[in-house]
Amino acid sequence: MQPSSPSSPSPSPSPSGALSRRTMLAGAAALAGATATAAATAAAPANAASAATSTAAGSAPGATGRRGRTVVFRNVRPFGAAKATDLVVVDGRISDGPAPRGTKVVDGGGRIALPSLVDAHIHPDKTTWGGSWVSRKPASGIADYVAQDVELFRAQRRPVAERAYGLMSHAVSRGTRAMRAHADVAPAYGLAGAEGVAEARERLRHALDVQIVAFPQHGVARTPGTAALLEQAAREGLIDMIGGIDPIGFDQALDEQLDIVFGIADRQGVGVDIHLHDRGEKGMRAMRGIVERTRALSLAGKVTVSHVFCLPGLSDLELGSIAADLGDQDIALTTVAPSDSLVLPIARLREYGVRVGLGSDGVRDSWSPFGNADMVHRAHILGWVTDVRLDEELKDCYDVASDGGADVMGLAHADFKAGAPADFVLVRGECLPQVVVDMPRRDMVVHGGVVVARDGEFLD
Repeated sequence: MQPSSPSSPSPSPSPSGALSRRTMLAGAAALAGATATAAATAAAPANAASAATSTAAGSAPGATGRRGRTVVFRNVRPFGAAKATDLVVVDGRISDGPAPRGTKVVDGGGRIALPSLVDAHIHPDKTTWGGSWVSRKPASGIADYVAQDVELFRAQRRPVAERAYGLMSHAVSRGTRAMRAHADVAPAYGLAGAEGVAEARERLRHALDVQIVAFPQHGVARTPGTAALLEQAAREGLIDMIGGIDPIGFDQALDEQLDIVFGIADRQGVGVDIHLHDRGEKGMRAMRGIVERTRALSLAGKVTVSHVFCLPGLSDLELGSIAADLGDQDIALTTVAPSDSLVLPIARLREYGVRVGLGSDGVRDSWSPFGNADMVHRAHILGWVTDVRLDEELKDCYDVASDGGADVMGLAHADFKAGAPADFVLVRGECLPQVVVDMPRRDMVVHGGVVVARDGEFLD
């Protein structure tokens, strides 16, 4: 699912027949009855999910004891404004009032201030980030990738919590304020992945808001014992959402999988997150099933579908029809911008009120050696694969990675308005479009009014 380098055109699938994560997903419909398995998203509405996120991620201002103070960030340029100004932060939020005398001052040096970013789809439990190089083996289908997942998991000397923390703290240093973290749940792992990510989340609660998805990478119906583990994870309050994976193409059990996933979500009061790579009618049948269950169980605003490779190829009329249903049930979508043919038609979906976020997907795992958890880079990739040129188009790419992801996770926009969360990054640059293209170092990252990273390094 990793896109090509932004400095070169997206390559065609390898002529050798060997599958990579990218070529497998790009050719998902052609894979001998199976579709890709990798990254989707769960939804939480901007009204209902924000409270759940604050509770699960410790995101309420003052919750850590580090936000109950006033700070002035002096000489900064919000969104690249021509004239520098001061940002007054009180209890972790932007204030439009004057700062009291003696308030702590942080000099921004005329840098651009931009909203921190939201990674709406990432798999930190799988990562080898910060460890020794892993030489990956050929794979000829999903079963091979899943087997290699297990093999790599068992070979790791560092526990999930350590690896996930390393990647998640790195993401903070690159300007990420929040993420939706997918953790594999299967009999091969038990709940070790979700527990490890939850431990990393707790360590980072002062710097990062996190939602955890119990992701059934090995299938729900096809792998006995998975459904019970999903239910356990939700019942114990370990996760925020229940995941799913290609109900037809991979699990080959459309109704059974969706009934299990939505049933757990309904009973346990959590959201739904479904990876959907199936294209054509397989994908659309799954989408219709998701919409129907969302409506029947009154789960509007609590469901997300990611990748959704069945949407980009639709006619405008067909896209309008399904987008209207998605907007009506407030079902969110995410994309990782893997290629020009698979990226979601974001602008068209937004016309129907569909929330759309952007994510990193896997980072240096058994599927691929690529990935860096840098959402500025991912906004750059979104611009690259969609071939944008205009300043407004480049700004829109950043917006998907900031406000779009916030909408998917149910977080307030970090837009520098009075009352907004003081979550922002300071960078040297001329304007926002240039930042998207040049991807300068994040000189300072602020979360809830607290400096959590400087000069590209996380402050533990």
